[in-house]
Amino acid sequence: MKDIAGPRDIGLLGIPLEAGGAVAGTLMGPAALRTTGLAARLTGLGHRVHDHGDVTPETVADHDLPAEIAARCRSAGTVAGFVRAAHERALSILEAGQMPVFMGGDHSISMGTASAVARHCAATGRDLVLLWLDAHADFNTPATSPSGNIHGMPVAMLCGDESLKPLLGKHRFPPLAPENVHLFGLRSIDQEERRAIALNGLDGIDMRLVDEFGVSVLLRRILADLDPARTHLHVSLDVDFLDPAVAPGAGTPVPGGATYREAHLVMEMLHDSGLVGSLDIVELNPFLDERGRSAVVLAELTASLFGRSVLDRPASQRGIARAAATFAETTS
Repeated sequence: MKDIAGPRDIGLLGIPLEAGGAVAGTLMGPAALRTTGLAARLTGLGHRVHDHGDVTPETVADHDLPAEIAARCRSAGTVAGFVRAAHERALSILEAGQMPVFMGGDHSISMGTASAVARHCAATGRDLVLLWLDAHADFNTPATSPSGNIHGMPVAMLCGDESLKPLLGKHRFPPLAPENVHLFGLRSIDQEERRAIALNGLDGIDMRLVDEFGVSVLLRRILADLDPARTHLHVSLDVDFLDPAVAPGAGTPVPGGATYREAHLVMEMLHDSGLVGSLDIVELNPFLDERGRSAVVLAELTASLFGRSVLDRPASQRGIARAAATFAETTS
């Protein structure tokens, strides 16, 4: 693994979408993250930040979509309008050479953001790997979803589900290979979704594994297999990856999530890897939050991903970390 060297050009993009879920409020997520001073936190670390404002959605009516989507998915036209516009805006940020940070909005925004990343990776000869930090697998389809909420379907779409392709309209992208999808922090999965994950061979890491082995061992196993010269790691961070006691501003909270320190350790390890090329921050619902606690935590985690640490790690500590990593590899 290698440290990220030097400042980055970071492109912030707000995607104020709430129609993918059943609980109103995530459209305020981008504004809440800006209010925490996210840009200032990143510039304070030496990075150059470009705020590209918020996405303006295309106009798509439900009847413009196939009957299966229109009948089985809530607010499908609205979601389609956002993800198509998000795809185009995301691609332009990537082509400008900036590292995008996408501020949601519910998790259906990833249909637009990560698909654009996949398209950009194909054009630049990079291998896209997806790290999905979430209590939920989001691997439902219109045929399997018990709720019809599209925010529970983006991973299925990104892996090439045919029934969801019309949401993205004319935009095409190479689907992710199942072995390049890592679902981390799982603790709430629908029955049909569970079968689909096993059938497709996705890497699912639930909180039982986190409790048993710890986040460092499990995340190191993922990162160690990635080629730094070719890999673009897209991280999709859902606020409900965290335990509700840490971040209460979630529309679909699930007890037993990551602690404050576990989440920061994940971000610090991702920074050290030098592999991260793009980031989603999703499902922040300020309407359900407590005095901005969740927004602040997410901003702090983002800063950790971009290099913030409590202390500069001296060479002796880096040697300990390398020794621990070697020991873990030899005993796994």
